[in-house]
Amino acid sequence: MTAPAHELAIERTFDAPRDAVWRAVTGHLTEWWCPRPWTSEIKAVEWKDGGRFAITMHGPNGEEHGGDGMLLEVVPGERFVFTNMFGHDWQPQDAQPIGIVGMFEFADAGHGKTRFRSSARHWSEADRKVHADMGFEQGWGVCADQLEEVAKKLAATADA
Repeated sequence: MTAPAHELAIERTFDAPRDAVWRAVTGHLTEWWCPRPWTSEIKAVEWKDGGRFAITMHGPNGEEHGGDGMLLEVVPGERFVFTNMFGHDWQPQDAQPIGIVGMFEFADAGHGKTRFRSSARHWSEADRKVHADMGFEQGWGVCADQLEEVAKKLAATADA
């Protein structure tokens, strides 16, 4: 399958079962959503199609980066798709820092592992390049690593 135009993506195989990864996604968002030492504050997350998704990231020096958007699709255990192009009640908004459609996908990889893919789709090659230059690969990669870490802890606790 060919990747969509103007997409950036991160792929990993997590050493944790998919159910633990999904529990980490939905129940422990603040533990993995932004690269440490930044922290996340959940304003709203409605895990359903059309649900609101609002998170503020706080930096170690008092920086703040808000993110408000809509969950376009939620398929429990398989994927969630969101955009920052719509705000509360589907109101079009000026997405910051750049408009995307984000997708997080999860699939069984056998032997208690999970195939993980996160991607950001952009309206233009120029927007994709801006996002890449902002550090997409490093930032989203660190978040993927943190998600795996949380999922592994949840899996170990469930197995104990």
